Amino acid sequence: MEKSLQISSPVGLVAGGGVLPFAVADSLIARGIVPVVFALKGVCDPDSAARFRHHWISIGQFGRLCRLLHDEGCRQLAFIGTLVRPTLSEIRMDLGALRVLPRILSAFRGGDDHLLSGMGRLFEREGFQMVGIRDLAPDLLMPEGKLARIAPDADAEADIVKGRRLLAALSPFDIGQAAVVIDGHVVAVEDIEGTDALLARVARLRTEERIRARVGRGVLVKAPKETQDLRFDLPATGLRTVEGVAKAGLAGMATVAGQTIAADLQEMIAAADRAGLFIVGSPP
Repeated sequence: MEKSLQISSPVGLVAGGGVLPFAVADSLIARGIVPVVFALKGVCDPDSAARFRHHWISIGQFGRLCRLLHDEGCRQLAFIGTLVRPTLSEIRMDLGALRVLPRILSAFRGGDDHLLSGMGRLFEREGFQMVGIRDLAPDLLMPEGKLARIAPDADAEADIVKGRRLLAALSPFDIGQAAVVIDGHVVAVEDIEGTDALLARVARLRTEERIRARVGRGVLVKAPKETQDLRFDLPATGLRTVEGVAKAGLAGMATVAGQTIAADLQEMIAAADRAGLFIVGSPP
């Protein structure tokens, strides 16, 4: 069994968009750990950030963020939340960022996992320890097993296996973390638009009769990349994912237990039961 990491208080959360940074912060508080939110300007929700001790930072303020982390006594740091990948020309770097510019340029020469891992190494060189949701809020991760009332049939199980094999094969290319497989046929792979757009594309293909399989067949499969640093950018699911699976006419969804975020799991299960879908947390 993997040994759990000891989390020290306070812990720094670099917060992007969405509700996840604040779900993690709430989970930490419930365990007696103080979160300090470093909210990204123009991305993080101001009203939610105001609930916690917080500072506003701009993308590119590497030096300022390091100083604030030291001032707050945060030895551990996590990147949490959504962020549209910026171009280098959009980033206004402070002197601290310019000092490590060659390493920032190197981090940008690759996919999202390469970028996040590269940025994480920059903070580690400054003496901080990078941590992830598995360390900070394990209660927000997908559990293992059948979670909704409906269970996948043998055909769906075979689609899950094929989806996992496909995503493993695509891992070296650092692209998507999700695919849709229907009756052994790979019909769509996640791209830069994300899972919601993937499912909308499948729904459109059904409407256009490019997908002829009957409604209630096929699976959304999500999994982290094989070589991914699991501290960064874990696959995430939520109520919108379940709704997208239903609109796409699929039978259900399968993710990797312990390696996929499911912050609103009970709402997801309730929605799946209403729609007659299965949700499975597959073994890593």
